[in-house]
Amino acid sequence: MATAVGKKFPSILVNAMNEMGDTFQINVLEEAINNKKKVLLFWYPKDFTFVCPTELHAFQEALPEFDKRNTLVIGASVDSAEVHFAWLNTAKDNGGIEGITYPLLADTNRNLSQALGILDATEVFDEESQSFSKEGDDVTYRATYLIDEEGTVFHEGVNHMPVGRNVNEFLRLIDAYAHVQSHGEVCPANWEEGKEAMNADAKSTAAYLAKN
Repeated sequence: MATAVGKKFPSILVNAMNEMGDTFQINVLEEAINNKKKVLLFWYPKDFTFVCPTELHAFQEALPEFDKRNTLVIGASVDSAEVHFAWLNTAKDNGGIEGITYPLLADTNRNLSQALGILDATEVFDEESQSFSKEGDDVTYRATYLIDEEGTVFHEGVNHMPVGRNVNEFLRLIDAYAHVQSHGEVCPANWEEGKEAMNADAKSTAAYLAKN
């Protein structure tokens, strides 16, 4: 699939649900541009599963840090808004996501996830017809998108289903991109807020490597 990095995020309206049970529609691109905020959109495979609630709670716990960075957090899966609401009303100690306050996209028609190319179509080989066919409904990989205030994707990452994300890495990526935006410098490997960055030229790179 082609990467979304460096391109405008797709302008697609998607149904959504919040913790109050309100259903509405979200256009992620417009959320970034109209609110003049960065957006972190993270996709997870399915409600009422195993790794997924650990990630949703981890993003919730880090919400104040994203707020400090002028960044909206939006979760997403291909489940319906009604299933989201049922999960939102399931206690954390029972595997639920009660207490999650950011919106959850309900991409049931798979318009956005298909446009992004993140659907996992599980296929099985049929001996009788000697062909592959889809088994069950498509769900998404653990895909994450960081989108800037102009609606441009500056990070895209995709994990396989069993591997959970490190929320702190997305905070670091937002800090790094904000530094680039503010100072025009580039951020070397393992850069963190407060560390030295570089000018985008050979002399600066050589000087940085000499010191590090």
